[in-house]
Amino acid sequence: MPNSKGRKRRFGSIRKTSLGEHQASYIGPDGRRHFAPHRFKRERDADRWLNSVEAVIIAGDWTDPERGKVTLGEYAAKWIDERPGLRPRTAELYRWLLRKHIAPYIGDTELRRLSAPVIRQWRAERLAAGVSASVLAKSYRLMRGILNTAVDPDAIITRNPCKVPGADKETPDERPLIGVAQVFELASKMPDRWAAMVLLAAFTSLRYGEVTALRRCDLAEDASTVRVTRAFVDVPGQGLSVGPPKSRAGVRTVTVPHAVRPQLLKHLALFVKPDDEALLFTGKKGNALRRPNFAQLSKWTEVVADLGMKGLHFHDLRHAGNVWASKAGMSTKDLMARMGHDDMRAALIYQRATDEAGERIAETISKLIEDHRREKKQRGNGATD
Repeated sequence: MPNSKGRKRRFGSIRKTSLGEHQASYIGPDGRRHFAPHRFKRERDADRWLNSVEAVIIAGDWTDPERGKVTLGEYAAKWIDERPGLRPRTAELYRWLLRKHIAPYIGDTELRRLSAPVIRQWRAERLAAGVSASVLAKSYRLMRGILNTAVDPDAIITRNPCKVPGADKETPDERPLIGVAQVFELASKMPDRWAAMVLLAAFTSLRYGEVTALRRCDLAEDASTVRVTRAFVDVPGQGLSVGPPKSRAGVRTVTVPHAVRPQLLKHLALFVKPDDEALLFTGKKGNALRRPNFAQLSKWTEVVADLGMKGLHFHDLRHAGNVWASKAGMSTKDLMARMGHDDMRAALIYQRATDEAGERIAETISKLIEDHRREKKQRGNGATD
């Protein structure tokens, strides 16, 4: 097709409008004519645009620009709904991040118009508005994952515009690290039916959802091991649902330190029904233990504050257990297996610790507990003298 000056172009065409602007178009690999998203004041700018499109087509990276007209908000909502394997709580978090921090600000932007400067400006404005860097990092990673799919396999855009250095990094506040003595002190202040729950979470590094989903059949008869195969997830508005652990590595068998096995056996005798499927830890009426209910019934906030551990979360028990396990001098593979950590490196996802390694970790933790008890006894004898 001739251009405005009658010169034939090797690729595409440029037409001069009645307003003196230049409109560029080309026949795409799909056999249809596609127009530039805007008109150009200068013909050479239109020519440059056509050259860039031709280069993309030659490289095999061309996508239909019409598909890129879908908005980020619309595409993101569909992405979350169709994402395979999302845990309910994760899906709820994604929807909240989209609804609260993405959609109101750049949700109406078409995918084809997203660029690194647009993403950078969105982030800068949200930081200036007082949104925490941690929340923004989560939002940014979500957006990057969504747009990765838009690139491949959906082929809606040619490259991901999420190219802001450091935007995906979180710097959460350092969590408190409690000691063995503090764990036992905390357990002693809990109502009796949940004292063993505190000990088990701390000394086997279980997550809250994992420990509350345990059944009698998951604990060995002598309380030597605990098998983690599932976890409770509390989704706002939906209640508790049971599913697999948080990660693929979360399915595991953990060796329980000898020093706390008697407490677990005592708990079984006092508070757990004889049925193999009976939950180890429940509310007073025998129902599954939701996090808010546990916090209220156990008076967790008040208890930890009275013990000088204000702000301590239940998850901090797992954190402490992980630190103690690391002192056993085991390999990263063995520690990951005990903690149920899922790593991006495929070699570590499927590695499992040996029973011997689990025993050594448990023995190390048992020694820490026994040291605590011995010191406590000595202090008691000293007070008597």
